[in-house]
Amino acid sequence: MRVSTVKKGEPARSLILQRFTPYRIVALGHAMGDRLRRAYADENISINEWRVLAVIAQEEAVAARDVVRLTPMDKMSVSRAVASLEEKGIAVRSVSARDRRVNMMSLTPPGRALFSRIATLALDYEDDILAALTKEECESLDRILVKLSRRTGAAGCDDSPD
Repeated sequence: MRVSTVKKGEPARSLILQRFTPYRIVALGHAMGDRLRRAYADENISINEWRVLAVIAQEEAVAARDVVRLTPMDKMSVSRAVASLEEKGIAVRSVSARDRRVNMMSLTPPGRALFSRIATLALDYEDDILAALTKEECESLDRILVKLSRRTGAAGCDDSPD
């Protein structure tokens, strides 16, 4: 079944799912995530744990609220992932020296080693995927992703280059 939409002054358009940009982006994201998920599984961590781990690895210590801001995850998902990473000895929580109401997360030495192993696999995978594009296409893709992320308010994209 085709769904037609008509904007004033434009010819009718048909929604074809396989050509619908949001669908294509989600499908691509799922395909890419599935391949990476195998690397996380080999290290006994979930995709949510990986996201939290990757955010924490960017700093010496990160406020838990900043993990929520920097990932496409809700507070409860972040909380569960943090608790699991703590239980596994990958991350530790401490009280901020500047504001005792704020919990800071940091990686343990085994957590840093785990991040390094998975990051290497993830970057190799990214290189493999992007090898299908020219340097100019990669630069264009980055600019396009930044623009779309800003337009949709996607988490973690606010400090990307213009």
